[in-house]
Amino acid sequence: MSLPFSVLDLAPVASGSTSAQALRNTLDLARHVEDLGYHRYWLAEHHRMPGIASSATAVVIGQVAAATSRLRVGSGGIMLPNHAPMVVAEQFGTLEALFPARIDLGLGRAPGTDPATARALRRTPDALSVDDFPEQVHELRAYFEDGGTVTPAAGNRPPVWLLGSSGYSAQLAGMLGLPFAFAHHFSAENTLPALALYRESFRPSADGLSEPYAMIAVSVTAAADDATAERLARPQALSFLRLRQGRPGLLPSPEEADAYPYTPLDREVIRSRQDAQVVGGPETVRRKMDALIEATAADEVMVTTMVHDHADRRRSYEILAGLYDLPAEAPVSGGAGRQEAGAARG
Repeated sequence: MSLPFSVLDLAPVASGSTSAQALRNTLDLARHVEDLGYHRYWLAEHHRMPGIASSATAVVIGQVAAATSRLRVGSGGIMLPNHAPMVVAEQFGTLEALFPARIDLGLGRAPGTDPATARALRRTPDALSVDDFPEQVHELRAYFEDGGTVTPAAGNRPPVWLLGSSGYSAQLAGMLGLPFAFAHHFSAENTLPALALYRESFRPSADGLSEPYAMIAVSVTAAADDATAERLARPQALSFLRLRQGRPGLLPSPEEADAYPYTPLDREVIRSRQDAQVVGGPETVRRKMDALIEATAADEVMVTTMVHDHADRRRSYEILAGLYDLPAEAPVSGGAGRQEAGAARG
């Protein structure tokens, strides 16, 4: 299969570590996956979560782009309800000016945090409604037009993606002719319906795509064998459980995860989430990933790996790259039709 593989990084803060170390790990991982042949490297936006250090997303994107030379680097995503569109345009216009043809602007509709933090970010108690989001996207895109008045956004247009975990953003991305990234890693039951809606709704656009381009974000933990991978994946499951309980914290160690007193309901919540993940040794990972790619007909796969030890995370991406024979000299361009020069596949 010659489709691109990419990376989604939340800059996880592991127990016994710090946010500063998590950000240094991000730079190390970006350089590592670039050497392995991954296509793009996106940073997520979350706020007031002790186990995630990528809250200042645009700042981290600039650091990753400066530390690498071929990767496309971008947001997975910028949560547009949290920001004035003009500020986002200034930030990403600056990034595009500094790193031409290497920046992606992925936009999400969720706040990525709790209601109190969302109000603090917006400096208003009012949230964006469903009807507001398309207008915000339109306003943001307009700032990148040649002849615009926002410096340095005008003329420095990064490709705009819409991100989603349901049908709303899928349909909007299709109607606007934009590439679409679906969060399979936490909304697996909606993956196939959302992708079908995106493709059915797609209309070519003058400043977007001539045909649909869909990427899926997948949680992958690869190790030497199934048992090792399952043990490495348990901390992520416990972290998700604590988040669901309103108790977000640092990413626990495998030992912490093994010692946790799970209730039967806890185990059911974890099991339902793990069913959508790709966890295992090389043969298991290849089999599960092939099946998912075939079922979704994805144009690109974005992998997120949340394990406690940074060396294990590096190794997981190595195993996956070896399974799909990723090109060691991955091109900078390519991957979303007219918005990026070059073909998506290959």
